[in-house]
Amino acid sequence: MSWPAVTWEERVWDPPLDRVGVTRAERSAVGRTYRAAVPATIASRDLTVSSRVAAQAEEAVAEMRAFDAETTGELASLDAILLRSESASSSQIENLTASARAVAEAEVTRAGRGNAAVVVANAEAMVAAIELADRLDADAILRMQEALLHETSPNLVGWRTEPVWIGPGGSTPLTADFVAPHHSRIRQAVDDLVSFCARDDLPVLAQAAVAHAQFETIHPFADGNGRTGRALVHALLRAKGVTRHVTIPVSGGLLHDRDGYVAALDAYRSGDPEPIVTAFALAGLRAVQHGRVMRERIASVRTEWHERVRARRDSAVWRLADLLIAHPVVDAVAAARELGISETNVHRHLHVLTEAGVLVATNHHKARRTLWRAPDVLAVLDAYARDVGRRGR
Repeated sequence: MSWPAVTWEERVWDPPLDRVGVTRAERSAVGRTYRAAVPATIASRDLTVSSRVAAQAEEAVAEMRAFDAETTGELASLDAILLRSESASSSQIENLTASARAVAEAEVTRAGRGNAAVVVANAEAMVAAIELADRLDADAILRMQEALLHETSPNLVGWRTEPVWIGPGGSTPLTADFVAPHHSRIRQAVDDLVSFCARDDLPVLAQAAVAHAQFETIHPFADGNGRTGRALVHALLRAKGVTRHVTIPVSGGLLHDRDGYVAALDAYRSGDPEPIVTAFALAGLRAVQHGRVMRERIASVRTEWHERVRARRDSAVWRLADLLIAHPVVDAVAAARELGISETNVHRHLHVLTEAGVLVATNHHKARRTLWRAPDVLAVLDAYARDVGRRGR
């Protein structure tokens, strides 16, 4: 059975004209018809791909499983830095970029705005996705999007009730490249997708790639569809046992060929699932490479710190140093809480690492308190972002 393409239905464009932001082009299109997608049902569809694509997907899954197993017994903070990298890359696909320092400071202070706050929220959505992997249903998908937008755009949380479309700036449903299904179709389409995700008779990566493409076709939210859809992939990888310990930065792999990723989504809507499976297979392989490089760079940072810092082996200084891998910007309150010691005592350990050049103290004017940052860790994160961004061009 071949994979079904989306079909189309005609709808009348009738936006509420009293809402803020209605453009002249939108007003002129009122009362005219446009074509909205009608997603096929996929819950019980056979999914077959060529032997070449199947082999790529199997290789990627094997590499992801191997990398995940390699992390057993390593610092828990490694997963935190990989998740941070995945969040940044998933946001970067949407052209939302921020420096590692800006993101880390926003995470501590909750005072950041713009892209840094968006990336922090994306990381929270990834965490929610993984935590909900064992009960992946429509409510879980809603919670992922809520984690993503509840602080930055709370008015956009939940299933959409208006048309959304993909197209250049100033486009309308009549001129858009793709108009997502009418909002009345969302719940049925999402329930069908959830049933597809629950199947255990499909190759895992092909299932995850198709689930992602179907989710992007449904486009169930007014905002955050791309980032929630990539979080869904991580939920599936965890639910199917491909990953158990770490979040593999698949979005960094997709960023390598962003245009190819977008083209693969278009091909999926035309009834060809192979390009999106290939895109995720190659992204998975690249993600493992990125992950291993990241792990080596962090290991080098920790080795250098051990050479620079003078403290007893049982000192809380070393626990603080490990904490900085996961949280490269801290304040005294957060550091004391994470280490389980008093704020008075934590200042002593912060001073030791500052004297050794591991930390740099800065007065944060918005938060009105001192923040300590680990430049070495932030440099690793920024280097990763440059690497995947450069390849993405």
